[in-house]
Amino acid sequence: MKFPELSAIERIARLQPPRGVVPLVIDTDTFNEADDQFAVVHALLSPERLEVQALYAAPFFNKLSSGPGDGMEKSYHEILRLLDTMKYPGEVPVFRGSHRYLADEETPVTSEVAADLVSRAMARREADGPLYVAALAALTDVASALLSEPELVRRIVVVWLGGNAYHWPEPCEFNLDQDIPAAQVVFDSGVPLIHLPCRGVVSHLHTTVPELERHVAGQGDLGKYLCDAVKNFHDDHFGWSKIIWDMAVPAFLMDHRWTPSRLLSCPGITNEGLWHTDRSRHQIRSVYHVYRDPVFRDLFTKLKKL
Repeated sequence: MKFPELSAIERIARLQPPRGVVPLVIDTDTFNEADDQFAVVHALLSPERLEVQALYAAPFFNKLSSGPGDGMEKSYHEILRLLDTMKYPGEVPVFRGSHRYLADEETPVTSEVAADLVSRAMARREADGPLYVAALAALTDVASALLSEPELVRRIVVVWLGGNAYHWPEPCEFNLDQDIPAAQVVFDSGVPLIHLPCRGVVSHLHTTVPELERHVAGQGDLGKYLCDAVKNFHDDHFGWSKIIWDMAVPAFLMDHRWTPSRLLSCPGITNEGLWHTDRSRHQIRSVYHVYRDPVFRDLFTKLKKL
């Protein structure tokens, strides 16, 4: 697949942390864990920084689903439950994503999400700037949209949480391992990319049941919903904490000081899901640390204002 090439100046400009109100869509495998719900809620409670234009249900496959399509469908309904529990006053459309993973690096998977992402991004005027894609799952939907419309490279910025830190001995994690061809498409396409690795970087975003019971559980139906999602994730809460991974993505878009980052050459991805370095490749922005305290403090403060 031939993708448009951005100049170095264009790319560096797109990779700067955004200012003002950020237009974005969120692609999320919401039923898979407890962290997606926190990320979606935090984003929706932050209209001063984030304009959430649509929510996308992403595929996943593990013990909670019978296949990628079933995982996507369960995530779709989980998003609807979450919005209903929030009593969210706005109207955010929710779309179904891919029913399967990519078969190869050339063939997109048709879905409501891919169609909406293409339509929404291509309708933006140049003066509007890019549409940010907060990707909290396998990159199937994003890759399919890029394969369907390569010009998206000029219209979007992808902010993806997936893979582990480049120095981590086991780089392949859930979001990457679910659809390696999709990750290869995104990393090879040249689309402006903000990468938030999991183990070794985003894994700083821990919380505990006592902390959530103190600051979240009492905040109405929504607070109970979020707290119960974490409590139900694990049976034994003694000396236990939960990583709320996906909150790092809206956190970067809200205040980049919470998630310090740097520009570097985009790593390649082998068919086994391993990173390989090639300094001749285009640049991406990579987050190398997360300050967990201001992220959770911001969420807790916003929940208490409901």
